[in-house]
Amino acid sequence: MNLSKTSLLAGASALAMAGMTAASHQATAQEVKGPALSWKLSLWGKRRAFTEGMEYVVKEVAAKTGGKFKIKLFYGGQLSKSKENLDGIKIGAFEAATFCAAYHPGKNAPLNVLDLPFLPIGNFAVQKKVHSAVYGHPAAIEALAKWNAVLYMSNILPLYEYMGKGKAPQSVADFKGKRLRALGGMGAAARLIGATPSSMPAAETYTALQRGTVDAIGFPYSYTFAAYKLDEVADWVTTNMKLGTVNCPTVFNKDKYDKLPDQYKKLLNGLKDGAYGAIEAAYIEKDKKNEAKWGAADSKVKMIKIPEDQMAEFRKIAGKPVWDKWVADNKDKLPAQELLDLVLKNAGVK
Repeated sequence: MNLSKTSLLAGASALAMAGMTAASHQATAQEVKGPALSWKLSLWGKRRAFTEGMEYVVKEVAAKTGGKFKIKLFYGGQLSKSKENLDGIKIGAFEAATFCAAYHPGKNAPLNVLDLPFLPIGNFAVQKKVHSAVYGHPAAIEALAKWNAVLYMSNILPLYEYMGKGKAPQSVADFKGKRLRALGGMGAAARLIGATPSSMPAAETYTALQRGTVDAIGFPYSYTFAAYKLDEVADWVTTNMKLGTVNCPTVFNKDKYDKLPDQYKKLLNGLKDGAYGAIEAAYIEKDKKNEAKWGAADSKVKMIKIPEDQMAEFRKIAGKPVWDKWVADNKDKLPAQELLDLVLKNAGVK
């Protein structure tokens, strides 16, 4: 009996010591002191390469505050539809959200300069620099302030390609008459080659392609095609069109952000480079996997390369002319030329 009591006491002592050790480790890990806060961040779809930046931020914020500052990611449109995330931010339905500017250009017109086709921002580092410059422009800040939103960072997307069903295009001319999911300025470019663009949200693309509502989906190459399982129903994918991209920032509710302790704001800003690194690494990993899969001899999906001379002509008619038209259409509404010049300057174009 006494032996049993001694064993119980020893076990209890061991558990207490383990708890103290765990608490000690947590205290050691906590680098930023502050109040207990819990934020919600609205997303759509499932966890994928695109969201790895925010996954990184969430993990690091919790670790560096000893769990005091928690940000929870809500996937699948649990909190809001993808096209309504800015509306949710405005009314304070949640503290943070990601959105794509091309989904609702009227809400954030200055950001749409980044959605123009064939901009010279072909690699991740240049995109990061260009997006950061535009997000820091007074016009962009003012446009988001109308939605009670503060720009945090871009969830940078790779350049777009098309994945489709039916006969594979062998030339730019083969896109004439096709119905394409093409956002932003890429939609304007599609019209110039005789295609019909639409701007459906990403979550609707699988059903649209499967049922033949569209002939092809424009998506960031290559991770998005696999993330939304389009390669399960598609017959082909282009690999060298490099159509452009869209910008999809994460924003914070301004009221909530303004109330954050300075040390929490500093922490969030200091995590951006790590978040960008997480996104880029995820894209590289997915490209290797997808290209190996689609390039296999038994692959149903055929990888298509459009002749480069035709792409050069496509860029000629749908690049700068579309940029100039965007400037002309918006010159009385915002500093359009200034924003375009800012993009080109930060992209290294003289």
